[in-house]
Amino acid sequence: MSVSPFMAAVNQICDEKGLTKDQVIETIEAALAAAYRRDFGHPDQEIRVDFDPEKSTWRIFRQWETVATEEELENKHAQLLLADAQKIKKGAKVAEIVELEQEAPEEFGRIAAQTAKQVVIQRLREAERDVLFDEFKKYEAQVLVGHVQQLEGPNVVVNLGKINGFMPPREQSQGEEYHVGQRIKVFVKEVAETGRGLSVIVSRTDNRLIAELFKKEVPEIADGMIEIKALAREAGSRTKIAIWTEVTGLDPVGSCVGQRGTRVQAILSEVGEEKIDITIWDENVSQFIVNALSPARIARVEKDDETMHATVYVDEDQLSLAIGRGGQNVRLASKLTGYAIDVERADGQERRRGEQPAEATSEATTESTETPVEAPAKPATDAKPAKKTAKSKKK
Repeated sequence: MSVSPFMAAVNQICDEKGLTKDQVIETIEAALAAAYRRDFGHPDQEIRVDFDPEKSTWRIFRQWETVATEEELENKHAQLLLADAQKIKKGAKVAEIVELEQEAPEEFGRIAAQTAKQVVIQRLREAERDVLFDEFKKYEAQVLVGHVQQLEGPNVVVNLGKINGFMPPREQSQGEEYHVGQRIKVFVKEVAETGRGLSVIVSRTDNRLIAELFKKEVPEIADGMIEIKALAREAGSRTKIAIWTEVTGLDPVGSCVGQRGTRVQAILSEVGEEKIDITIWDENVSQFIVNALSPARIARVEKDDETMHATVYVDEDQLSLAIGRGGQNVRLASKLTGYAIDVERADGQERRRGEQPAEATSEATTESTETPVEAPAKPATDAKPAKKTAKSKKK
């Protein structure tokens, strides 16, 4: 059976735009109804068009809602009293829709084609946008591979295939530079419909980028055998990630690092010069704080669960290591654990406070405690890139 030229065109639109035939036909029927209402009816009328794409023919129906009394008759073009509605459809009931086929004017075909063209185009664009939205919404909070398509001032446009992602300055990692054509992995932060079309915001700074990269590279995390308990990040510089497993005999740090560091190096290759500290989460907060401050050795910890504050004491030779360059180590440890951390020499002569995250809250009401702790059985891994990644000049 041969396909009509019109149906062939519908099939082509479906193939090119990723739409269903029903979507295209519904769009055309709505456009024809709008054209009829505009040129041969009234704006308040309800018109339905039944379109046959195989024969390229249509039938036009005018519709009314049935109301019981004249007080309910608000729109004479789209409502009928029950008695009048029953003249059109025997047995019609209140609130029922009745319809009557209309004779199409001779010039309707020509005028309809002209007036419906723009409506069809617009509706097809909307349908295509809906398809894209549904397709990309499922990628929200995931990592996708794209290519830098262009640089718009401080903003970066990333080609993700059928659509472009937008990466504003706040989502760009410190120290990274981008160039057109560059392959890049991005975290899909938000997919939304706006007045100007579909908006996809992508990020290189979101903490979840690191978490998703670990899920992709470490099967034990993807399978739930190892859990990421906490993550603190200063994008482009350093990340601390706390992991945990209940599987006996499974080395969580070793699993994340991989044989000869292959797994963590694959992650580092995607984040440039950023360092990653892999540490063990512990339900004992004092021990968790010790682990988070690794590689520094901690003499003891005093904490107050009610104020979410902790003071750690270190020997003099561990002081700078615990604090880190520019206070970064203690700052990230504070974000990781949720406790504001002060670092003091064991003799109490020097102090450096970490920044407590704004979102940190406490349900504990214990008094301030002094807890002697031991070095973690499995020290944190300070992963660094095997070699520097090439930087490209931003245009």
